[in-house]
Amino acid sequence: MNVIVALATPLGRSGIGVIRLSGEGALDIVRKLVRNPSFSPEPRFASLQKIYDLETADVLDETLITYFQSPQSFTGEDVIEISGHGSPVILRQIIDSCLALNARMAEAGEFSLRALGNGRMNLSQAEAIRDLIDAQTAAVARQSIRQLSGELSNQIQPLKDDLLNIIVILESSIEFVEDDLPEFQTEKIKAELQEISQNLEAMAATFQAGKLLREGLRVALVGRPNVGKSSLFNTLLGTDRAIVTEIAGTTRDQLHEKFTINNIPISLIDTAGLRETVDVVESIGVERSKRAMIDADLVIVILDGSEELTSEDDEILTLVKDLNHLIAINKTDLSQKRISISNTIGISAKTKNGIGELLNSIIEPFSSQNIENNGFLITDARHYDLLSRAKLEIDSSIISIVEAASEEIILIGLHNAMRFLGEITGETTTEDMLTRIFSTFCIGK
Repeated sequence: MNVIVALATPLGRSGIGVIRLSGEGALDIVRKLVRNPSFSPEPRFASLQKIYDLETADVLDETLITYFQSPQSFTGEDVIEISGHGSPVILRQIIDSCLALNARMAEAGEFSLRALGNGRMNLSQAEAIRDLIDAQTAAVARQSIRQLSGELSNQIQPLKDDLLNIIVILESSIEFVEDDLPEFQTEKIKAELQEISQNLEAMAATFQAGKLLREGLRVALVGRPNVGKSSLFNTLLGTDRAIVTEIAGTTRDQLHEKFTINNIPISLIDTAGLRETVDVVESIGVERSKRAMIDADLVIVILDGSEELTSEDDEILTLVKDLNHLIAINKTDLSQKRISISNTIGISAKTKNGIGELLNSIIEPFSSQNIENNGFLITDARHYDLLSRAKLEIDSSIISIVEAASEEIILIGLHNAMRFLGEITGETTTEDMLTRIFSTFCIGK
């Protein structure tokens, strides 16, 4: 009996907690939990049942048990979901009882891995489940649903079919034709391969927008102490996340929070004020601020518009000169000093004046990527890499055709391309790769 069990809902107190079992023998375990050897729930109907302690026969909980019979289940095996009260103590007792009855704890993503192994979904659809759970915006969720519905697979399959037809022709030529292929047929194959290559390139080209949609932008707020970084941080988030005081150097380490602008996830970083200091703790914070600037997709330099520029401001502006950056003049609600810098944005973290313009400026450099189009986007770096590698292999075969190479040489690239495309949907993926992919899933999914 190879039954796996896991909590399918988040840890902690809740109204309901769901425990999921999968595998041949799952129903036998549940019969022992409910102390009814003849318990035969109707598939896909919830049944109100008491679950008992295996040793004392005390009632542990009153639950709803739903049975999904193989093969019409998520994993393709017998699956049972136990919906009980969301007490961590009760849920732990029920899981422990399942383990005592020879079930074992599921590993990360093992339910989805079994669904893949039993043909209930392909690998790209399984990854879409992970992405849907991790989605930070509605736009990412929509893309994940489209991938879960098989849209990526449906786009790749015709290309694989065309590629396979070409491979069959070339393989047959090796086996059955003594002479070389006629020139008209060679040109036809080359044209078909060029079309496949163009389609793969077009799919891969959506990754830049897809990556932005899925991963978003890292935006670092930098500036000398007391220019209003933490105030702006709080204003952008709409909450008092950072401590704000008039004491210089209040922020000594980075603060990280997330929000969205037009469906683009933003990872906002409030950094320690950049200045020369003898304070050991603050100096560590300053060094981390400099590293955050380098790692960020966008740096927002904040200057105090109510004061003259200082040498510290000049040094910061020099540091960001070669980085993607914006310059925000804060404290426009106060009397302003003349700051001779072009392309700045006037804001007030206190009154929120200019915040809308700043938000638009953050995403403006990336708006050309058109993440709000109606097309399907490649959002996974693994898929992008495999599409790109498949295209390169096909291009190498096209070059071999132009150079009048033998069919054996031409076929090398085509077979490699088929293998790369198969790895997207899991047809040719190695066990090590599957282990690495599913380790990123939730336990219980």
